Amino acid sequence: MTSFQSRLGEGAGDGAVAEELAQSQRSISIAEFFEKNKQMLGFDSGAKALVTAVKEAVDNALDATEEAGILPDIYVEIQDAGDYYRLIVEDNGPGITKEQIPKVFGKLLYGSRFHAREQSRGQQGIGISAAVLYSQLTSGKPAKITSKTGSNNPAQYFELTIDTDTNEPEVDHAGERSWERPHGTRIELEMEANMRARQQLEAYMKYTAVVNPHARLEYREPKSHHKYERATDQLPAETKEIRPHPHGVELGTVLKMLSATDSYSVSGFLQEEFTRVGAKTAANVVDNLRDRHFGREMTWRPPEKHEETDIVAEVTAATSNKGSSVTKQFATGIADAIESTERVAHSEVVAIVDEQADAAEESSGKSFGATARENAVAAAWYALTRERTADVYAIVDEVTTSRKDDAAVQGMARRIADKFENQEDTRNRATYDDVEAFVERAAEMTEQADDVTFGETAQENIVEALWAMMVTVPDDPPKVKETANDRDIAARLLEAMRETDILAPPTDCLAPITEELVSAGLKKEYDADFYAAATRDAEVHGGDPFIVEAGIAYGGDLAAEGNVEVLRFANRVPLVYRLGACSTTDVIKRINWRNYGLDQTGGKGMPNGPAVLMIHVASTNVPFTSESKDAVANVPEIEDEIELALREAARELKSYLNKQRSLEKRRRKQNVLVDILPEMARKLSEVTGREPLNIDDSLARIMNNVLVERSVEGGTVKLAVLNHGDTNASLDITEIVDEDPGDVEGATVVEMDGEWFIKWKPDVPGGDEAAIEYSVTDEASFDISVEGLESEKVTVNA
Repeated sequence: MTSFQSRLGEGAGDGAVAEELAQSQRSISIAEFFEKNKQMLGFDSGAKALVTAVKEAVDNALDATEEAGILPDIYVEIQDAGDYYRLIVEDNGPGITKEQIPKVFGKLLYGSRFHAREQSRGQQGIGISAAVLYSQLTSGKPAKITSKTGSNNPAQYFELTIDTDTNEPEVDHAGERSWERPHGTRIELEMEANMRARQQLEAYMKYTAVVNPHARLEYREPKSHHKYERATDQLPAETKEIRPHPHGVELGTVLKMLSATDSYSVSGFLQEEFTRVGAKTAANVVDNLRDRHFGREMTWRPPEKHEETDIVAEVTAATSNKGSSVTKQFATGIADAIESTERVAHSEVVAIVDEQADAAEESSGKSFGATARENAVAAAWYALTRERTADVYAIVDEVTTSRKDDAAVQGMARRIADKFENQEDTRNRATYDDVEAFVERAAEMTEQADDVTFGETAQENIVEALWAMMVTVPDDPPKVKETANDRDIAARLLEAMRETDILAPPTDCLAPITEELVSAGLKKEYDADFYAAATRDAEVHGGDPFIVEAGIAYGGDLAAEGNVEVLRFANRVPLVYRLGACSTTDVIKRINWRNYGLDQTGGKGMPNGPAVLMIHVASTNVPFTSESKDAVANVPEIEDEIELALREAARELKSYLNKQRSLEKRRRKQNVLVDILPEMARKLSEVTGREPLNIDDSLARIMNNVLVERSVEGGTVKLAVLNHGDTNASLDITEIVDEDPGDVEGATVVEMDGEWFIKWKPDVPGGDEAAIEYSVTDEASFDISVEGLESEKVTVNA
């Protein structure tokens, strides 16, 4: 068969090949695209496909329940259906209306969250419909959806597939059915898959329980059954949608927004369409736009103030037919106003002339028309700028090194002044780029003429100094319509927005887990000795706010061998694949964990030991590395916050481990004393003939411990705390007695099942003691519990 390439030389110019190519060209739907590129969505193998389908269904269920203010109850089951696996996911959410069910499950890129700038698990409207697509591609069977919106409404049942040519749902069956749930949604999919990712499935469900402690989850598969109870009844904070932030939009977006807005002015557009932009901020952006669109005007120093100045002479010569006294009043007024300023620009001269002309008209009755005013402006400006070099010299001399020869500085200043003098725009307006060009060319000419170099730093300093002496012009900025129709003006507006200091976006669009619930989630699923959590303040990346949280669990039943377990989350969704491609992993590897008590070969790489490291990124737009959303991209702002959050939690771990080492040292010392003191007491008693010493009291004194001691004499019980240490001791002591002690001063007494609990919370300074007393019979029995201090620092003699 002859290829197109081999025929490209035939019939050149007659369009035959182009016509033939055109006949085979057509548009494709998004569903058709993903039909052939399903790996992009995480369906690249039978094992991973099952994990991805579970993830998408559970994410949808969590979002739906939370948006409705319902504590999630989610059931996930995987059944072996012979050639295929059947996935069933049920939730107790608000349900989906009959009209929306086919679109939600049978149309890719259909959803309610894509345009909303607020934190959510799903946004693109691809996830669950992609699972439906994968199911029908591999098994040929439709998805079965049941949804109920209320106990008084029948459940709607659909069997559907996706028409990949049109990206539209094809409903095979629709009707009503009975369902015991009062409200919620159930989806059933059959797909070609395998259970080789059993570990990842269980990890996903466990991690979901960790990061969503308000959810109750149940997971059943052919070989196991897991239930994850909720740790709190507190739903995540409700998020609010925000408008885009000026620092996060791109040019195409700005052009689209300009075309769609109802605002007439750029200031109104900024305030109406963006978050954190009020009247003052909008004015600053507009000023920056003026600087970029019109350029700034250079200001010049006026001559020294005296009666007969060049300004008076020039204005007088340029003013005719007004009479000598009126002309003198007019010219002197202009000169006085200019000379009273430190520096003055052309637009300011125009304003001064108008003001003095108005005053002269009012006092003399003479008319100062446009021509007279323009002549006066030109004359005053000429007198003001006749000699610019001295002014520029002062600026250049101030910002350049003292090693520069005075003649070279003078030459540089003269050449820059010439650039302003030779401008076509006699008002001395120039953009920042213009000023850079002036200075660069002047430096080149100075080097050629005087063999003196003004390097990049010197040139930058001169440019900045000149720009600081220039002022924003008073001209009205372009209107919205003009800006929308001119890409260059829109680009200047975007640059003006980006260079203006604007408050970070509000964070009520985010719902972080919070430190308390991060710890609660870890405690619920991991039996450890220590937990720490950190929630950072909100930061901004690309105009989108984000919050990073970190958690650490250590010790207990956690595996002591091998790498620590890393839990990665984005908007409360576990990331169970592509650990090595995730920025969170990169950050973990670059921290020296040996500083925080964990083993790490060479001080870099993944740390080892009995620990779990958790990282959660909450954002209105999490930057994933791909459509499958398995890993967070390497964004410097996010990586910095991940590192700070991990280090914040790790410092608590370091303190805990240091304390444990100190306590272990104390335990060893105390054990030695326990072995030695009784023998010493016995021998001392033999030698002296006295009663044996109280070992507990002696041990407490030697170890600087807190001694809790009970003594009973004649039915009176005394419970005493002696603090032999030098720091304050706050204890929580519970004395359990099998007789009624009556009222106990300084303590609370509670009776329960025939026993009396005496609750005492003494706060004892170092070297001090505290005591309570109560009365019982000699037959009474006691038990005691002491909390508030490590057992190594307390000696109980009771």
